[in-house]
This record gives sequence, C-alpha cells and structure tokens, in this order.
Amino acid sequence: MSSEVEREGVGTADRTTTPEAGRERALLLADIISDTPARDTVVLDIHELSPFADYFVITAGANERQLRAINRTVAERMAEAGIRPQRVEGAATSGWIVLDFGDVLVHIFSEDQREFYRLEDLWAEAPTLLAIQ
Repeated sequence: MSSEVEREGVGTADRTTTPEAGRERALLLADIISDTPARDTVVLDIHELSPFADYFVITAGANERQLRAINRTVAERMAEAGIRPQRVEGAATSGWIVLDFGDVLVHIFSEDQREFYRLEDLWAEAPTLLAIQ
C-alpha cells in the first residue's frame, strides 16, 4: 500500500470508532495472534487512561522468525478484513514491532524486550480484558 493512500486513510483503522468497536477489534487481533507462535498475549483496556489509543494488545515471540510470523499473520488477516494499520514501527531484528490500528496498538515483543519494557506494569491501572498463555 502506498504511503499516499495511507495518509488519506483508505482502508486503514482510525481512532474515530467507539470504545466498543475498538474492543471488538482488539479481541479480533488477539484471536488472530492466538493462531501464531505468540506467547502470553494480553489485551489491556486503556481507553480511560490514554488519549492516543483505547486498547493495547501485547504479545511475545521467542525469536526473530516468530516475531516476523506474528507480524505477517496479523497484517495478512487484518488486510483480508479490509483493515490496514495506520503505521508500523520497529522490526523483528529490534525485538519490538508496533502495529497502529488507531484505537488498538499491537505490541509484538521479543521475550527480552518485553521483560525490559514491562508495558503491563506501566499500564497496571488498565483492566485486562483477555490473557492467553
């Protein structure tokens, strides 16, 4: 997808949806991730705590190959549903990939990076909607 199309918002997620729609999107993303080699997936409801997103989906992979597989599966399955991230930051080699779906941010970590950044601890006030071991 060209960056020009992304700037126009065609086929991308945005933050103009309701928290309920974001909740459905976050749970869909967690379901997609459950079909990958991801570990310890958590969905946090941050809509009352954050001005930039409503939900975090946080997961981890054991190695770069798994991080790429998780990222690829999420991107492909969401594209099939007509939804593309507004932005993608990071890379498997860095140990942290962030997919910005507007109301939902998906954090795909290496195990080491997840332990280092400890997002669940930073957002401890956020209710946990779902935890998949």
